[in-house]
Amino acid sequence: MRIDLATAPGNPEHPNEDWVSAAAPASGAGGVLVALDGVTPPRAGTGCTHGVPWFTARLGGRLTELSGSRRDMPLGQVLAESIRTTADAHRDECDLSHVRTPQATVVVVRWDEERVEHLVLSDSVLLLESPDGEVTAVVDDRLDRIPREVLRSVAATDALRNAEGGFFTAAADPAVASRAVTGSTPRARVRALAALTDGASRWTDTFGEGDWTQCLALLRKEGAEGLISRVRAIESDPARPSARHKRHDDASAVYAEL
Repeated sequence: MRIDLATAPGNPEHPNEDWVSAAAPASGAGGVLVALDGVTPPRAGTGCTHGVPWFTARLGGRLTELSGSRRDMPLGQVLAESIRTTADAHRDECDLSHVRTPQATVVVVRWDEERVEHLVLSDSVLLLESPDGEVTAVVDDRLDRIPREVLRSVAATDALRNAEGGFFTAAADPAVASRAVTGSTPRARVRALAALTDGASRWTDTFGEGDWTQCLALLRKEGAEGLISRVRAIESDPARPSARHKRHDDASAVYAEL
């Protein structure tokens, strides 16, 4: 088994709001990957005194722990319990009803000798590669369905956040776990996999440097740091203006060969 991961802040003067982890038992029979992309709030605030990095570290840690130790618990239940535990850690000090309370996109992958389970919530991406080299992207595309001009308005985005007809992230309500994209694939049908926050997936979905199959091949050859370095080079090229609202974003990638 090979596992490679990297994460980098979009701005070195600001804390990285992404969070990634990988865990594997000594036997090598299984493992867990977790990738979170913390949602950067507008200056209007979040009602929380702790901040997004605090939130993603606690939610990510709990997701990793439960995914590995409670294999009897479906990943949707793992996410719900992790959100509940994280909310309990600061509900006495913070306004968790605030629409911009700290929140994050989520990718969780768990595998053993028989199957590979996955959960994706919001706009991070999971790639699954079959033994014959076919790559499948598992995405939650609800955010992509909303016109970009709508999302330029803070008020409009707030109205769509964790709401019917909008998009969903892991925040303070455990019920959001039921909105995640989940599934299971026989272990024999997965040769490799990768989790990407949108700061790393933009190599494909924003800049069009290659499709998902080529993205996974790049991860295999150059590693997670190699992919992020290529993204940063494109972002810094004045001839290649970003199509996103941020030229540089926190970027994280986790790659595993099973």
